Amino acid sequence: MPAPVAFELQPLLTGERLVLRPLEPGDFPALFAAASDPLIWEQHPESDRWREDVFRAYFDGGLASGGALVAIDRANGRVIGSSRYANLTADGREIEIGWTFLERPYWGGSYNREMKVLMIGHALKFVECVVFLVGADNLRSQMALLKIGARFRGPTERSDRFGNPMRYTIYEIDRAAWKAQESGAVA
Repeated sequence: MPAPVAFELQPLLTGERLVLRPLEPGDFPALFAAASDPLIWEQHPESDRWREDVFRAYFDGGLASGGALVAIDRANGRVIGSSRYANLTADGREIEIGWTFLERPYWGGSYNREMKVLMIGHALKFVECVVFLVGADNLRSQMALLKIGARFRGPTERSDRFGNPMRYTIYEIDRAAWKAQESGAVA
């Protein structure tokens, strides 16, 4: 039996509207400019991520993760957001996509969907299932995941940067459901 292929955590992914590329240290000014709108974070468990010191911790965590991607609008070359791969399970069957945000003008449709489609499609070449942790009160993100065919798995808790418990919901999409959705079958 051949050895499994190592998951490529920072691919270059190109879609019709977006380019997703590995996050680099020099991306901080442009990415912080994209993230500095408090309304982006209002439903997020860390609702103060628009502040530079809080965003710096998010950014540094992305660099350290080895799985962070920056989203670039192909039409104008601007950095408009970020996402990352994280928490690949020891058996290599599951990975998380998260820490995702886009500037508000890019909400509500094609850009977020394309980002998720590119990242899920890439991930499912290597793993059986992709999971998403979403703040329990972040209904906007939960609805976006349902629109792309993710299923609710259940609630969970994780600690915030201060060690305080935070409530999350877990959504998932597996390879079989993704293939069925792409072929137009009901997943």
